[in-house]
Amino acid sequence: MKRKRTICMALTLSTALALLCVPALAAGGTGDVASAVEQTWTAAAGQLKTIVNNVVFPALDMILAIFFFVKLGSAYFDYRQRGQFEWAGPAILLACLIFTLTAPNYIWGIVGM
Repeated sequence: MKRKRTICMALTLSTALALLCVPALAAGGTGDVASAVEQTWTAAAGQLKTIVNNVVFPALDMILAIFFFVKLGSAYFDYRQRGQFEWAGPAILLACLIFTLTAPNYIWGIVGM
């Protein structure tokens, strides 16, 4: 009984999917997918650049700055306990922070926007 119900449900679902399926055509029905993708990219490139510059990079900068200062503080407390300051962690985070702070100046030239 349970198997029959499962098969009936699967057939009903596949029939509904077949009836409600809408064919998608690119570029006005000509089938040229490449030009449709290029038009979409051209239309969205400016918005994408604005979002990345105003949201993504500042969020990354904030996260890296917080991690940098936390790591610097923990390295200082380790220095107070052990007498030796570990520079590797804070140096790597500082390099990443500088990279993301300067990335908007050159990343769009690499991407081609």
